[in-house]
Amino acid sequence: MNRNDENPNLREDAHLGAAVAVLELCSVARGIEVADSILWESEIEMLFSEPVQPGKYVMLFTGSVDDLTSAIERGASLAGGDLVDQLLLPQVHEQVELGLRRRGSINGQIDALGVVETTTVASAVQAADAALKQATVDLLELRIANGLGGKSYFTVTGEVSDVRASVTTGASVASERGMLARDVVIPRPHADLVRHL
Repeated sequence: MNRNDENPNLREDAHLGAAVAVLELCSVARGIEVADSILWESEIEMLFSEPVQPGKYVMLFTGSVDDLTSAIERGASLAGGDLVDQLLLPQVHEQVELGLRRRGSINGQIDALGVVETTTVASAVQAADAALKQATVDLLELRIANGLGGKSYFTVTGEVSDVRASVTTGASVASERGMLARDVVIPRPHADLVRHL
């Protein structure tokens, strides 16, 4: 499998706006129904809306905070017991889009690597956003759901102290939601590991 095909594909003709929202359901059929409903409900732009492993359905969309709030409320109501997680981020960090598009890169040796693993897509997006806002770090990638049994994770690099602060914040955000799977900080990761990131 090509690594670039593992995340859902964000539309190339659209970008994350200042505010984004996520709805995550455990039913593909209900997910498609919810996607249609929220598009009729509000002036939103769907960035991706598709099934992810293992049999979940995830939507990422952008718009004004008012429109996103209305869409989230309508979607959560229609989803009912099929709703796994939801998120509304009013001011998303610009690196989140690069991470979702997997456009981060490593140039040579890195000082530290941080990883935060979550049990849902929405919690990973929120944790990554908080981690990026906490310290001066670079987001390498934000992997969501596919090939991960429905879990998600993100990786950040930077100076050890910044990576520790960033990971602590991201992990705390996911933990508060009850969605943290694991977090690690690796000072001076081995060069052979870095080549595989």
